[in-house]
Amino acid sequence: MTAAVIAIDAGQTGIKVRVREHDFVFPGIRTGEPLIPQLAAVTRAAIERTGAEVSVVSAGVSGLTTRESDAAALLARIDDPAVREVILAHDSTTSFLGALGDTRGAVVAAGTGVVTLAVGASRVARVDGWGYLMGDAGSGYWIGRESLDAVMREYDGRGPATALRTVAEERWPDLSQAYIQLQSDPERVSVIASFAAHVSRLATEGDAVSQDITVRAGGELAHSVETALRHVRSDEPGEQFAACAIGGVFRSPQLREAFASHIAASEFDVTLVEPLGHGIDGAAALADLAPQHPLAHAVSIAYV
Repeated sequence: MTAAVIAIDAGQTGIKVRVREHDFVFPGIRTGEPLIPQLAAVTRAAIERTGAEVSVVSAGVSGLTTRESDAAALLARIDDPAVREVILAHDSTTSFLGALGDTRGAVVAAGTGVVTLAVGASRVARVDGWGYLMGDAGSGYWIGRESLDAVMREYDGRGPATALRTVAEERWPDLSQAYIQLQSDPERVSVIASFAAHVSRLATEGDAVSQDITVRAGGELAHSVETALRHVRSDEPGEQFAACAIGGVFRSPQLREAFASHIAASEFDVTLVEPLGHGIDGAAALADLAPQHPLAHAVSIAYV
């Protein structure tokens, strides 16, 4: 039996692992703890569960920092003589490979957070993905934060009425105390992001405030795509790009429509396409990434 590749798509919600076309899901990354030991533990658990002889570990990781992008450290931590190679990349890289493969274009992945990655003939550009405190425009958190701002504006008399107030009052009956409870909630980021689903629903039902937030979110996400493409375009005449929108935020029909409208009006020759696959497919594709590919410089590789 030939040696196998373990592909890992590691996020905060869950860690997906693929070995010989068998997929498993492990608990998500614990952001308050060192990353490399967590990835090593998942790798060893997958090897033990499948009994496969694994030669290559290929991982895309959410929020991977420069300091943590150390394939050699992960290879040493796995400590399995059969594992001869480790490939480590930010999940924006694997999301792109999973969605568009070897195509020029941009992938915007929008869930609680958001990151956009564009790949051109020779350049790569990442836009946003700077977290809920400094960025993530158009993300689920951003939408939720805008919705709560609108609720408190109505509560104060500074803004128009919105059905979002009823949703907020179901969680916090006394809105004057909501900010205290929210600030002390360790799950406040996910709580705020959870309001994005209500914004989507109420926008469909005709709530004007929710519609405004949704349209603005679509515009922010399209702006990130256009900005990323502007960074990677070449002087080649007639250059064409693909754009792919993935993640839970795009389940909103009105948001997707607003996003598509902005993309259609773009200065670029860009076509919206459906994803070829998922992040786990992109993690598997890392093992075959050519050294001359524009994304290769963003990948950490270690060999025995």
